[in-house]
Amino acid sequence: MTFYRNIDSHVYSFSMLNVHVTDYSNACRTMLFDIEKLCWDPFLCEKLGIPMSMLPEVKPSSYVYGECAKITGIEDLEGVPIAGAIGDQPGALFGQACFNEGQAKNTYGTGCFLLMNTGKKRVRSNSNLLSGIAWGIGDEVTYSLEGSAFNAGSVIKWLRDELELIHSAPECDELAAEVEDANGLYFVPAFTGLGAPYWDMYARGVMIGLTRGINRKHVCRAVLESITYQMTDLLEAMMGDSDIILKDLRVDGGASVSDIMMQIQADMTGVNVNRPKNVETTALGAAYCAGLATGVWKDTDEIEANRVVDRIFVPSMEASLRNKKYSDWKRAVERSRNWER
Repeated sequence: MTFYRNIDSHVYSFSMLNVHVTDYSNACRTMLFDIEKLCWDPFLCEKLGIPMSMLPEVKPSSYVYGECAKITGIEDLEGVPIAGAIGDQPGALFGQACFNEGQAKNTYGTGCFLLMNTGKKRVRSNSNLLSGIAWGIGDEVTYSLEGSAFNAGSVIKWLRDELELIHSAPECDELAAEVEDANGLYFVPAFTGLGAPYWDMYARGVMIGLTRGINRKHVCRAVLESITYQMTDLLEAMMGDSDIILKDLRVDGGASVSDIMMQIQADMTGVNVNRPKNVETTALGAAYCAGLATGVWKDTDEIEANRVVDRIFVPSMEASLRNKKYSDWKRAVERSRNWER
């Protein structure tokens, strides 16, 4: 394995020799890995013409895979252990210290990715969600349910770059905060179709409920609400699949810094939205995996104690209003579906 590190604008390479490995969270995303038997699937490999001998050995996410062996320009890295490997979204789940069954996190980036820890047993989804392995620690693996929305932060960029209604992302928050609601406007950001739980590649974006009283403040509010509605869809599906009632949603990613959107999210889901001080949790999760393997932290309890909360957003919307808004969102989604032929 060869790694690259950028230091002082120079790129250096260093290698870990004689090791061909991956971890459970990455292996399961190849669609060749049996996530219950924890091995490469011979049937799938045969059907796809993939020799199993070329596939890496699968190890826990927190594990000393080897050491840096060959250094070019950075002699002090020789012998440093390579000790953590985890997928992008499972890494964020680990970085958010969602170590217990039923805990969930949502990452607000270009798209949105919601993951729930479902414990030591796989939960098969009836709602078109992905069932996978979040991580492996020691002899045990932890499973997860995952759902994604294709367009989240990208919608705010669309407002800025294509519609030119705003000059910066923070301006969207500022304008949205100047109105109490979207004035009956609903926006479905199906620019590239709809992700989970719909999986409709033929859906396209819809803005519905336009009246003469709509202005750009209402459009900004509707855009922020559309992101939270998509996450509500995913959370409702996850709770239905797992029979777990979530009380706390941990959030991260660049768009999670929006106070108004996080409050709308709490109102729409009816659960507390918990934002940490450090919202770059994917890299943090990978570091935690490596630290566990090398003794920096002795267990996940010690890691959880490191988590510092920035703010908790508490639901404040009446249930009747919340239900009406969510029902109207569902109506808007139906009007966006199956548009392309």
